[in-house]
Amino acid sequence: METEKIRNLNDEELVRQEKQSAEQLFRLRFQMKLGQNEGVKKLRDLRKDVARIKTVARERALGLHGSSLQPAAETAVKPAKAKKAKPAGKEAR
Repeated sequence: METEKIRNLNDEELVRQEKQSAEQLFRLRFQMKLGQNEGVKKLRDLRKDVARIKTVARERALGLHGSSLQPAAETAVKPAKAKKAKPAGKEAR
């Protein structure tokens, strides 16, 4: 499913499509384990569809897309603090 089609779905349809794709993915994995299906491309496409659907749902939850765009400064996520690297050669005693 294309990203634009996913973006045009409302929230209810988005949840329904996610459940349907996840169920298809489960069934396809099950068939592959039983050796009934050799279609790796379909499996890959379904995984990507589920990821696209979850991405669009998350973007909507954060308000990143749609008519209610917020300024980037308000929606920016603070980066995590980086841990200092221990000097090479010195080990804890």
